[in-house]
Amino acid sequence: MIMSLVSLLVFLAVLTAVVGGFATARRFVRDRLRFVDAAQRSTTPWLAGAGAWVLGSLVAFVLPFVGPLAALSFGVSVGLGVAAGARDIRRGGHYLKA
Repeated sequence: MIMSLVSLLVFLAVLTAVVGGFATARRFVRDRLRFVDAAQRSTTPWLAGAGAWVLGSLVAFVLPFVGPLAALSFGVSVGLGVAAGARDIRRGGHYLKA
């Protein structure tokens, strides 16, 4: 019973990190990096995702419930968020404040 509750809490924490990483990266690129040409490069989402994965891997050493798959999921979500923010800029979606 207790183990299932802990597993649910870990799952919710990882889900929050993944969704938060995507939303934060998208908003940051869309609002703050609007006029930065490097944000529009095709390699930028890959670099941001790799950096987030490394950061998540370092957290995995400190916190025992964060595993390598959680770190990888966080890195992928940040990379996808950067790509979505750059796409918003190209399409003119940066005027939306959602």
